[in-house]
Amino acid sequence: MYNQAMLRDDALKGKTIVITGGGTGLGRAMGTYFLKLGANLVITSRKLDVLQQAALEMESETGGLVLPLACDVREYDQVEDILAKSLDRFGSVDVLMNNAAGNFISPTERLSANAFSSIIDIVLKGTANCTLAFGKHWIAEKRTATVLNIVTTYAFTGSGYVVPSACAKGGVLTMTRSLAAEWGKYGIRLNAIAPGPFPTKGAWDRLLPGELAQKFDPKKRVPLKRVGEYQELANLAAFLVSDFSAYINGEIITIDGGEWLQGAGQFNGLEAVTPEMWDILAEMTRPKIK
Repeated sequence: MYNQAMLRDDALKGKTIVITGGGTGLGRAMGTYFLKLGANLVITSRKLDVLQQAALEMESETGGLVLPLACDVREYDQVEDILAKSLDRFGSVDVLMNNAAGNFISPTERLSANAFSSIIDIVLKGTANCTLAFGKHWIAEKRTATVLNIVTTYAFTGSGYVVPSACAKGGVLTMTRSLAAEWGKYGIRLNAIAPGPFPTKGAWDRLLPGELAQKFDPKKRVPLKRVGEYQELANLAAFLVSDFSAYINGEIITIDGGEWLQGAGQFNGLEAVTPEMWDILAEMTRPKIK
């Protein structure tokens, strides 16, 4: 039953939802379910061709409306532009999902300052840019709205080998709770989801290329001995952006099969990787992360 849809078909009817990083992976999976529940969707990333193809396929699958917009969330003026275009197309925006992310798996001493900053800028600054732009609009218009941030379980435990991501996601977690307390009076709710292993082809291949994926099998770290199904995450996300969760504010909900309880720090087990393996890994990933 866990891979079946949970909410009734019209649960998000009339809502317009903006998803950063919405053209691929988990963002696309959640967005597709939102469309099936009646929402209008805006998907953004830096690659317009990928977004346009995703929009065509998502509309064909669901019969919903998808607006693909190129946006670098690190640039505040581009964020304001997607807000304006979303309003022009759909008249209003009800939900912002901050899903855009980036990550490196590496010993921290091997990272350059620029590599560290790039993750902070995408994950933390990008989330702040989007939240501020949309939040200021909603406050000025006196509109109730919802922000849903996608964090990770190591946002509250920390984890070696993904330190920039852990720092950035930890900041997003704190922002979620802080603004939930501050903006509740405006009718703006902020919550977050901390997923455990929901492997996606692109992201996990970049993080754990070659044989490393087999050596670092996430199922072995999960008490339920399986990884998550996309629909499980989509069900939770849909509930949190729907009116059924109207009294939930400032919460970070973990969906990881109990992984973080079994061993904090999702990537700490990488201490078993030898320096020689790190050299090979760096060569395999470097062309993909420039």
